[in-house]
Amino acid sequence: MSVLAWIIISSFLISIFALTGIFTLAIKEKLLQKILIFLVSLSTGVLIGGAFLHLLPEAVKEFENSEEAFLWVLIAFIAFYLIEKLLHWRHCHDGVCEVHTFGYMNLIGDSIHNFIDGVIIAATFIVDIRLGLITTLAIALHEIPQEIGDFGVLIYAGFKKKKALFLNFLVALTVVLGGIFGYYLSSGAESLVKYFIPFAAGGFIYIAASDLLPEIKKETNLKKSFASFGMFIIGIILMYIVKFLGIE
Repeated sequence: MSVLAWIIISSFLISIFALTGIFTLAIKEKLLQKILIFLVSLSTGVLIGGAFLHLLPEAVKEFENSEEAFLWVLIAFIAFYLIEKLLHWRHCHDGVCEVHTFGYMNLIGDSIHNFIDGVIIAATFIVDIRLGLITTLAIALHEIPQEIGDFGVLIYAGFKKKKALFLNFLVALTVVLGGIFGYYLSSGAESLVKYFIPFAAGGFIYIAASDLLPEIKKETNLKKSFASFGMFIIGIILMYIVKFLGIE
């Protein structure tokens, strides 16, 4: 089997993990509404943990001058703010949104992150098939909590369950695009990816801090507030465990 075939098959299998949200289709609507805030909290923790524990340290390594890496994080933060304003203008009328803009923002941020994963998979398969398989397994392990959280965010934003599942899977397919891109542009892909990494970090920080955390703070029930905070911390801990185990 060719290297390209290995890359496409492996990256597609990663995309399948976006369907982990399918378990919620079997959950009754009332129960789903009760646990949504916890899924949003988990996703927030995963985004913050992913940005500060994985993407930012990697971005600093990629640039000779670390200030340039943080400049790209700032550019991404501003860009995501602008995108959200445009989406709000396009999809909301008189302050009323059928689907909250943070749902679309999460899809954009996740697309960039998945694309980077695809490029990484391609780069490792080009070096060695076994290394590519190990990398694919590692990426799959950290995708599970993220995809479950992302699905919860889409539902919370106002998407119907089946549409949220479809969009989550569609966005996950950018892993395949990243893999193909990384294969055909293996010589120049690395130089481009170094800009994607801090950009994804800035996007994750913006989505978590500007959109999701304010939603979590709306919870007035004390027990639920502490529970959702616990899920937020669990999301960060999961990303730390992934970092500790060397799963990138």
